[in-house]
Amino acid sequence: MDSFSTINEVLVKLFNEIMDIEEKAIITDEFKDISNKDMHIIEAIGKEDPKSMSTVAKDLSVTVGTLTIAVNNLVKKGYVNRMRSEIDRRVVLICLSEKGVRAYEHHERFHNEMVKATLEGLDEEQIEVLVQALGNLRAFFKGYRKRG
Repeated sequence: MDSFSTINEVLVKLFNEIMDIEEKAIITDEFKDISNKDMHIIEAIGKEDPKSMSTVAKDLSVTVGTLTIAVNNLVKKGYVNRMRSEIDRRVVLICLSEKGVRAYEHHERFHNEMVKATLEGLDEEQIEVLVQALGNLRAFFKGYRKRG
């Protein structure tokens, strides 16, 4: 098999495996009441300062309306807190609750293990090439998303 076909096969299988394995790895007994998509919303909200709904929606490339539905469920389940901005009362801010922070950190550990496994055995030059290749792939996805 040539390099192009091999990379195509690896990428297709990798994307499917990542989604499947990530869901099994991060949706544990403690976090069984949320989905993989919910976990990515939690990741986008982050552990730092509260964020506006529009900021998080933009980061996830979804509408504020779509995010609102998901956040409503995460608020009900105790992962996210919602509040009004002190500066502009029209702005809704969201942040993670203690439970949300635990879910975030659990998800983060999975990602850290995945990155460590990816870099294992690579030298600095190989890592630079990998970073460039993944940057190219990300640019492709960003461009493709804009076309859609």
